[in-house]
Amino acid sequence: MLRRTEVKRDFDLLRSLLVELEGESPVDLSSYSQDQLNYHKALLKEAGLVEAIINYPTSHQTDIPDLAMLTRLTWEGHEFLDRARSETTWNSAKKIVTEKGLSLSVEAIKIGLSLAIKSAFT
Repeated sequence: MLRRTEVKRDFDLLRSLLVELEGESPVDLSSYSQDQLNYHKALLKEAGLVEAIINYPTSHQTDIPDLAMLTRLTWEGHEFLDRARSETTWNSAKKIVTEKGLSLSVEAIKIGLSLAIKSAFT
């Protein structure tokens, strides 16, 4: 039987993993389980924000990788992180998306980030 992951997509964790991969700022990921980390690393790869080595166990079926190693940011990953780097901009973007009644998604966050950055210039 397929073991379904019991973690929900966490955009703050996704952002933290990007920051960690970039290596310029220390990131504390100690509050997350290895399953959560591996699952979110696989999501980053699926979103095209990183290149990664993802391995699913062969001994049993699961949607949680037993190995997930991020190798580098893609161009899109760098662009996303450049927009999301500021904690203030990041929080504003999430607020913009949720205030519009939208679900958080990569595309919605990208739009929210653009709007948050644009409002900083007005």
